[in-house]
Amino acid sequence: MPTYNNAKTLAPLLENLQKFNAYIIVVNDGSTDETQIILDHFTGIHSISYSPNIGKGIALRHGFRAAVSKGYQYAISIDSDGQHFAKDIPAFLDCLKKNPGTLIVGARNMDQSSVPGKSSFGYRFSNFWFRVETGIKLPDTQSGFRLYPVERLQSMTFFTQRFEFEIEVIVRSAWNGIPVTSVPVSVYYAPPGERVSHFRPFIDFTRISILNTLLVFISFLYIRPRDLLRRLFLKQKWKEVFIDELFDPSQSNLRKSVSVAFGIFMGILPIWGFQLISAIFFAVLLRLNKGLVIVFANISIPPMIPLIIYSSYRFGAFWMPPNAPVISLTKTLTLSAIRYNFKQYLAGSISLAITAGLVAGLITYLLLQLFSKKKIRQSFNNGEPIS
Repeated sequence: MPTYNNAKTLAPLLENLQKFNAYIIVVNDGSTDETQIILDHFTGIHSISYSPNIGKGIALRHGFRAAVSKGYQYAISIDSDGQHFAKDIPAFLDCLKKNPGTLIVGARNMDQSSVPGKSSFGYRFSNFWFRVETGIKLPDTQSGFRLYPVERLQSMTFFTQRFEFEIEVIVRSAWNGIPVTSVPVSVYYAPPGERVSHFRPFIDFTRISILNTLLVFISFLYIRPRDLLRRLFLKQKWKEVFIDELFDPSQSNLRKSVSVAFGIFMGILPIWGFQLISAIFFAVLLRLNKGLVIVFANISIPPMIPLIIYSSYRFGAFWMPPNAPVISLTKTLTLSAIRYNFKQYLAGSISLAITAGLVAGLITYLLLQLFSKKKIRQSFNNGEPIS
């Protein structure tokens, strides 16, 4: 339990927690009220105190390290402001039994009238960006009532110190292969006059926004391409990936055809060395079939490069004057010749990329439509239900 100047709600919560015979770690993050006096009155509690106040993220990490040092693999974090109830702890344990190794977030009911407007907006804002960054949909990403697989977190280095840590830890846990899920929990928001909150709307919201901006960039430029490439190369069978993606019934024929067209386009586009990473980035951004985009972007494999360059050069002739020099595929196709006629090559490669992409996409769409009709006809003839 990280705590900072929550003396009014601290003792009742500790009394309820002790009913579960749990090992309790309280991190007093530089409190200036009666917090330390209250902690001194409780026995059987591991108390960590320091001054001055550093931030909730640092306090949680102190608690994680203490739990691991005592041999624990998991720890439940709970806020000390009276918002959470100890009676919900069994819900986390039941979920953990079914999902070992999981980071579990306590999802609060944020639709009740007592929820402050800034909290309601903040949690929706956070949920949206978490889904963008990880592809995981969670109902409440800001809840401080969580079960952490603390042993697995020790191998990770975190950078944030305050409230934004709770965003960083679940995003980076998901990126590192730790499953993230949620369980419903109760929540209590005290009336405005009694409510104690250390969240600074402008400063902390700005810090969270900056963090989310960085996480989105990392997700699109590194994490998603990394995960996709891992998936492809772990299979080690491009044919298998191609079949799986091309005949995936959950995606429309149009989407798959556009993905093939875009992959061909990016594979031919004259941005050598950046074709694949650019293709993956825009595939994620445009919500295309990433597997198909990657497979077809690899049209620019070494054996195909001379043919692509030559075809690009020939396509570029349509944009050049009639007296433009002609390059042979076998005799005069050299790098110096291409550099000398770079304008022709550039115009031709873009034209070829667009043309080849459109043709490949159209052929893919027609074949998929034909295959779909044939499959429906076979199902009808065999008396099978048509899905």
